[in-house]
This record gives sequence, structure tokens and C-alpha cells, in this order.
Amino acid sequence: MRLPKEAESPLTINILPMIDVIFAILAFFIISTLFLTKSETLDVNLPEASTARSQSATEITVTIESNGNIALNREKITLDNLQNSVRQLIKTKNQSLVIVNADKEVNHGQVIKVMDRLRQIQGVKLAIAAEKNN
Repeated sequence: MRLPKEAESPLTINILPMIDVIFAILAFFIISTLFLTKSETLDVNLPEASTARSQSATEITVTIESNGNIALNREKITLDNLQNSVRQLIKTKNQSLVIVNADKEVNHGQVIKVMDRLRQIQGVKLAIAAEKNN
């Protein structure tokens, strides 16, 4: 059955629901990106230093948590396996910067043990992470 011409309305495309969907997708990607950058590091309380400087992007990070656990690039590792793992990571480069992130509650002796093992590796430059105080 065909309707009379006066009852026909012109066809329109309503784009408001499409705009809502696009904003919802955009918000999802923005929020998920913020969580990705936050999960890149282990949670340690770094000590403060007034002479702290930012370093360029590094490939090797050794983290010592407050309970004494050691992590190499966010993966748990033992002190005995640390040297071999770092050697495998720097095999392709002549000189690499290794940043030691040690929680301020960690025993000083534990930090020295880790740094001593890292210093024995040829081609490694050490840096200690600290938060810059204002």
C-alpha cells in the first residue's frame, strides 16, 4: 500500500548517535593509553636529589623493591642470574646505560651488591634513579 504524498517525510540522516559513539570510542582509547603508560614501571619510592637529571630513553632498568626483590626490565630475577641476563641484553651494543631504581627503604648493602655485579660487566655505564625535589 502506498501512502499519499503529503504523508511522506523527506529522508534524513541523524548523525547525533554516531557522534556519541565516536566520542565514546575516543574516550576509551585515551583512558586505556593512560593506563598503559602507568604500568611500565614497578612501584618504588625513589629517594630525592637536588642534582637529579633526566636521562635519554634507556633499554635496561634494574629495580630493587622495598622487600629486596630484584627485577630486570620489570621481570623478576635473582642476583646470581643478573649478570648473564644483562650481558645478553647488551650483546648488540658496545656501551649501554643501566639505571638502578632502588626503593629508599632498601638496605644499602643490597644496592651495593647489585651495582657491584653490574660493574663487572664490560661496556655498562651505571646510573641511579632519583626523584628531583623542587
